[in-house]
Amino acid sequence: MPTANFTEKEVISKLSKLYIPSEIDEMIPLIREINQLKKEKNAVLLGHNYMTPDVFYGVSDIIGDSLYLSKAAAEVDADIILFNGVHFMAETAKILSPHRKVLIADEKAGCSLAESITRDEVKKIKAQYPGVPVVTYVNCSAAVKAETDICCTSANAAQIIEAIDSDTVIFLPDEYLADNMRKLTKKKIISHPGRCMVHEMYTPLDIQITRQRLGGDVTVISHPECSKEVVDYSDFSGSTSQMIDFVKQAPSKNILLITECSMGDNLRMEFPDKYFVSTCQTCPHMKKITLEKIKNSLINETFEILIDEDIIEKARNAVNRMLEISFKK
Repeated sequence: MPTANFTEKEVISKLSKLYIPSEIDEMIPLIREINQLKKEKNAVLLGHNYMTPDVFYGVSDIIGDSLYLSKAAAEVDADIILFNGVHFMAETAKILSPHRKVLIADEKAGCSLAESITRDEVKKIKAQYPGVPVVTYVNCSAAVKAETDICCTSANAAQIIEAIDSDTVIFLPDEYLADNMRKLTKKKIISHPGRCMVHEMYTPLDIQITRQRLGGDVTVISHPECSKEVVDYSDFSGSTSQMIDFVKQAPSKNILLITECSMGDNLRMEFPDKYFVSTCQTCPHMKKITLEKIKNSLINETFEILIDEDIIEKARNAVNRMLEISFKK
């Protein structure tokens, strides 16, 4: 599992590739204070790939995509889990570690996908298609997960769909991810009109312009939350962790990432031999998580994720089924 316990010298080296010295001088005291608070509070910080580099490299203990971090949440040995990501991710951590205190640095760090569907709406869809299994993308609330047969992430969506013993599945809430999964399975997929506010902004024109500007010498990597047209025009599409694996073998030095902006910032530090092109669409929810807010969250142990026990129990069944399929030996 990817860990991010970098020395201060390593952190400064990474940050210097993106920030000016005066900015780093402001960050380092906060990073030191947060890392000391982690020891005092016996806290583990999980960092999603869309966090800014100061949060991602400076203070996150375990880094990765939603699938990796879901697994980490179930396995960490700590009194406190602070999730550097958005609200549904912190809820997933609480579902998998209900006996631990789970925090998020900004309670308003939400998600357009998670907000696109409610538990009552899922119940109505289930009533409309009785007996059809429900697969929900982890980008949804704990209450929605409680109405779900099994969860998935962008890394394992096709694997989960194929593992279900049914010719038809209800796939919620991302209609673009559902469209892209239809290409990978013969099963009928019933979808819902939910979209990521970042990934829906990308168009094939973004790719076309970059290919023309670089004379075709560019590898295009997109997230499957993008439209089918964008994914079809890309060289590869996958989760953030799958993107990283693909970058390692990408035939071109030039990489166009069709995903949230900080992904490119973080990869620039890992692959100095690559040139990352970005149209830089930014998630305003992810950017609510800052070093100052993380420090305050650890000091005051806010904002705590609280979920009703009955929802936790039902939602955990759906998440655990996903983990069992994804990590079975």
